[in-house]
Amino acid sequence: MDVMPLLLLVAGSAAVAAAARRTPAPAPLLLVAAGLAVSYVPGVPSYTLDPHIVLPLLLPPLLYTSAGDSSYLDLRAQVRPVALLSVGYVLFATIVVGWAAHLIVPGLSLPAALVLGAVVAPPDAVAATAVARRVGLPSRITTVLQGESLLNDATAITAYKVALGAAVGAGATWAGGIGEFVLAAVGGVGIGLVLMAPLHWLRTHLTEPLLQNTLSLLIPFVAYGVAEQAHASGVLAVVVVALYLGHRAWEVDFATRLQEEAVWKMVAFVLESAVFALIGLQLPIVLKRLGEYEGASAVWYAAAVFLVVVVARFVWVYPATFLPRMLSARIRAREANPTWRGAMVTSWAGMRGVVSLAIAFAIPPTMADGPRNLVLFLTFTTVIGTLVVQGVTLPPLIRLLRFPGRDRQAETLAEANAQAQASRAAESRLDELLSDERNTLPPPLADRLRAVLERRRNAVWERLGQVNPVTGESVDDTYRRLSREMIGAEREVFVRLRDHRHIDDEMLRALLRRLDLEEAAAYREAG
Repeated sequence: MDVMPLLLLVAGSAAVAAAARRTPAPAPLLLVAAGLAVSYVPGVPSYTLDPHIVLPLLLPPLLYTSAGDSSYLDLRAQVRPVALLSVGYVLFATIVVGWAAHLIVPGLSLPAALVLGAVVAPPDAVAATAVARRVGLPSRITTVLQGESLLNDATAITAYKVALGAAVGAGATWAGGIGEFVLAAVGGVGIGLVLMAPLHWLRTHLTEPLLQNTLSLLIPFVAYGVAEQAHASGVLAVVVVALYLGHRAWEVDFATRLQEEAVWKMVAFVLESAVFALIGLQLPIVLKRLGEYEGASAVWYAAAVFLVVVVARFVWVYPATFLPRMLSARIRAREANPTWRGAMVTSWAGMRGVVSLAIAFAIPPTMADGPRNLVLFLTFTTVIGTLVVQGVTLPPLIRLLRFPGRDRQAETLAEANAQAQASRAAESRLDELLSDERNTLPPPLADRLRAVLERRRNAVWERLGQVNPVTGESVDDTYRRLSREMIGAEREVFVRLRDHRHIDDEMLRALLRRLDLEEAAAYREAG
């Protein structure tokens, strides 16, 4: 096996993603553009999206990281709009896009067109969260988009299987499809519910951080694999497990949390970068397979399908946002009043991604070559179109709509209040412990515990202070800088002692790790 293409993909996509952080353009857009440009460079290997790799090996960890970073409580509060988008919209888009493609493309049968509709129906979890993080959407909209993109793949894959069965003459029916969807959904959620408690128990009872992080890396694949083996939805199983573990992450050992956060950030960065680059690299493969549908007619079909996909989302989102409130007093009482601006952003934030392409590449040869190749081409152009057009215009649209920004002062006051309550509880607990003779400490050490507590309590309030008139730094910035300088001086002494053989490398690593933890604690403590 030649590993050089894989190394080139990972290194190149990571370099582009890192460069994107220095530009106003979203990283997904630059990665797709780089993939498109590099795909025709002589000597660049052919990167074919293999659905047997993307779906079971790339999708689970990407879903796991996205769901783990989501809020279970926020998603539960937005369950109605999330369900309307992840189930209702996907089925609506499947039918509308499929019917439109059937009318637009001569000779494209309705079952084959519905296959296309199901493939391009779900907005992608990776694309949605990547853009949402960058543009700073309001929290409610971000929650709805994340929830939709986490759950809609299960609906789309089921619709795809039913439409594909009809397209290849397998005798599939929509009634059977509904039963298959219910079975997949109930089975996926059920398997997730069964797995989440034992997996959390393992996470909290393993005492070795390396073993705990190894388990963490295996969890999304275990949940996905078990569910798929039972013919249930692996997507839903991963999401259920990730939401539960993320909600209970505070019960895990602190060393595990620190390592796990660093490991998953790296995994998500590498996978997301490679996924978007892979999308662009598919251009030569897609065009090569286009066959009879090429030239100006292919461009017209692609533009028409893209427009139908965009318009269909508006047609669904606005009624789904406002009609339930008009019809139900209970919804009006329980949920905040949505605005037309929020519906506009939700409608426009429908970027498609690698899942759609992977499903299109999974269409079996039993489907006629012409429709199969056309579905792949139209999927590719829709994915690129949504990423480029919507990805580029979404940040300006949000600025144009003038969403109210985050109230940093109110957030800091809320944090200070929470810290004050926690500090009072900690101080009470410390007094209780020190009153027991088994916990007797010398006064300097007891005072040190109280000083650390006091510093943590005051740090949030200091964030509201004025900046230094000489340096322009806030109190937090000055604290971090001085802390780094002090720890840096200690680090140089430890290294010099090692170089002069006063201590060995094993002791140096232990001392440096202690400094690293103190530096991380100081950085977090300062906010």
